[in-house]
Amino acid sequence: MRCVVFGATGYLGTRLIPQLLASGHSVRVMARNPAKLDNVPWRSQVDVVEGDVVDADNVRGALEGQQVLYYLVHSLMSSDFVDLDERAARIVAECAAQAGLSRIVYVGGIIPEGQQLSDHLASRAEVGRLLRESSVPTVELRAAAIIGAGSASFEMLRYLTDRLPLMVTPRWLRTCVQPIAVRDVLHYLIKSAELPAEVNRPFDIGGPDRFTYTEMIRKYSAVAGLPRRLAVPVPILSPRLSAPWVDLVTPIPRQLAASLIKSLENDMVCAERDIARYIPDPDGGLTHYEEAVELALAHLRERDLRTRWSRADTNGASSQPLPTDPQWAGGSLYEDVRERRSSTDPATLWRAIEAAVSERNWSAFPLEWPLRGWVHGLLSAVRPRRHRADERQLHDGEALDWWRVERIDPPLLLRLRADIPLPGRLWLEFSVSAEENGSRYRQRTLFQPYGLTGQLFWSASAPYRDLVFGGIARDITATARKGTTQVAVPSHC
Repeated sequence: MRCVVFGATGYLGTRLIPQLLASGHSVRVMARNPAKLDNVPWRSQVDVVEGDVVDADNVRGALEGQQVLYYLVHSLMSSDFVDLDERAARIVAECAAQAGLSRIVYVGGIIPEGQQLSDHLASRAEVGRLLRESSVPTVELRAAAIIGAGSASFEMLRYLTDRLPLMVTPRWLRTCVQPIAVRDVLHYLIKSAELPAEVNRPFDIGGPDRFTYTEMIRKYSAVAGLPRRLAVPVPILSPRLSAPWVDLVTPIPRQLAASLIKSLENDMVCAERDIARYIPDPDGGLTHYEEAVELALAHLRERDLRTRWSRADTNGASSQPLPTDPQWAGGSLYEDVRERRSSTDPATLWRAIEAAVSERNWSAFPLEWPLRGWVHGLLSAVRPRRHRADERQLHDGEALDWWRVERIDPPLLLRLRADIPLPGRLWLEFSVSAEENGSRYRQRTLFQPYGLTGQLFWSASAPYRDLVFGGIARDITATARKGTTQVAVPSHC
């Protein structure tokens, strides 16, 4: 089929498009900022047009010659999102009818019966109604919290759980939610394009579990290996008052957090499961909540953070972060990046890196490294120095005092992982690239905090980072410039 995706740079759009291509469909996308798609691996396989859903000419041009429209647009980041989304839906509905499309597929929110709706849910329902009344057969998939790294609902849950060992739980944290894994949402999206023309209605979609939001937080903490989160219920703290608190604790923008919280005043559980009459469950059944969380955290469990580190693209699972996700998606991962140009060739620079790592001699820092001092002072857990017979040939998994070689790809990349108790996970990565008349040295320190303690630990180290990490970069490039791999200073790192 010829499919066009509106909202191609959003959370679901970037995950749906490669699956549409894998299913044999041709794909066109419309985006206000097509440059956001420049580095995705499927860019050359799709037709990209620039346009805005509130511009009728843009919409008509994007729909021309297409059969199925995936409408994955919302404007929660705008203060006037209700009016904006309604105006866009009216334009798209009219243009879709004129273009003679065979199907519209839209993702909205579960609409609880007999409850006063938040602006967010009421707007989603109105958009669905306008599309269904377009004369183009429309499937509206109504979902509650979508579980997958990058989803705003999941990221808010992640940050609240990671950063707050004790939570005050207002009423909105005690409403009932039926979450659904992102891979199950994509299953329904793909299959919806094939439904017969007489199907023109909304469907509730959800996973096999129902929890309060507080229970979701506790189950997340268990899967993530965090201590049990304590919850103190209170009768006050409305969504309006909660939004600044969530804004303080999480990096999620306040406008988005406020809309999500207001929606949680409503129970978000499926009232029907009619979708099963038209679309069978995925192979193996719908994904349970704990498994969905495991999938969202898998990129950390497997210690493969290349996607989050470099923002390079990946063909990995839809549950994991993608480069097109907002910077706040994927959990906290702090980095300190140092780059220096070297007049030496890449091979010489690489030898200097190997020597520095083998000998643990970074001379620019005259004091004990704060991390080591912290461990000595609070944990007394630094391992004794282990001498190696060969100081130069490093290999994956090798232990170097309190570091371990996690990945080595000579002469391009070396990644070390701190192998000591810390309130988080710490990596130090070195890479070399060739440049005209020399080479470039790149050094990244990354820290994934565990809870509030980890956040405080990283913040407290701020005064020392330039001295420590800048000194390492200066020493290694200076060693390479001298053309030697000896660093004659005391080993204190």
